[in-house]
Amino acid sequence: MDMTRKPAIARGTILGPGFRALLGKEVLRFWKVALQTIVAPVVTTLLYLLIFSHVLDEHVRVYDGRVAYTAFLVPGLIMMSMLQNAFANSSSSLIQSKMMRNLIFILLPPITSLEIYLAYVLGAVLRGLAVGFGVWLVTLPFVPWHALVPDHPLWNVAFAVFGSSAMGTLGLIAGIWSEKFDHLAVFQNFFIMPLTFLSGVFYSIHSLPVFWQTVSHLNPFFYMIDGFRYGFFGAADVSPWLSLAILLLFNLVLSAVALRLLATGYKLRS
Repeated sequence: MDMTRKPAIARGTILGPGFRALLGKEVLRFWKVALQTIVAPVVTTLLYLLIFSHVLDEHVRVYDGRVAYTAFLVPGLIMMSMLQNAFANSSSSLIQSKMMRNLIFILLPPITSLEIYLAYVLGAVLRGLAVGFGVWLVTLPFVPWHALVPDHPLWNVAFAVFGSSAMGTLGLIAGIWSEKFDHLAVFQNFFIMPLTFLSGVFYSIHSLPVFWQTVSHLNPFFYMIDGFRYGFFGAADVSPWLSLAILLLFNLVLSAVALRLLATGYKLRS
């Protein structure tokens, strides 16, 4: 069997049966273990809400007191859960295929690099949205219902989809780069987790000193969460248009890198 050729050469029809089969595999992979991939993240996020809201609800004011802290916290937790699980879905799927030596069954069929990219990223987006919807449902009893009905739902949809897409793409890049689970853990522990926790999930950046506000503006995760929060309350730390533009640019850069890695077969052919 020739393992030296480039994977995913452009021989198939765009979004053909190979794409549909791979997307179905990605969806079934997380859906068949939903207790682990969907329910567990929802429960973990609920614990964050219970702890932080209990400790800080009476002590933290956001948006000049117009929004209760617990209500402010929920959109950030929803988005954080979506981002982390979208990343986990594509990255873990690819590294498992590499470790179990079954990646060859994806590389050999006539399926293009674009189809592989779209299948992995769409699977990650679907898992992210499923977790985000679950978090929203379980947090409803803890916040007045009207506080969690979005004022601008289209903004929520845009940031949820594009944010999950960016993290699914980043997970794909991490899975390609990683040669074992330890490499992937380094990526998660020293990049994904710090950036998500320092992105304004638990606080408004206006409560920070000027220096740390500036640092926060360099964090692309901040714009994902701030824009998503705008969809709920019509208030944000920066313009949602700016956040959306940065998120789209982030997606574009990551997509270009991922497609290049897939087209050249970087760390996929050995």
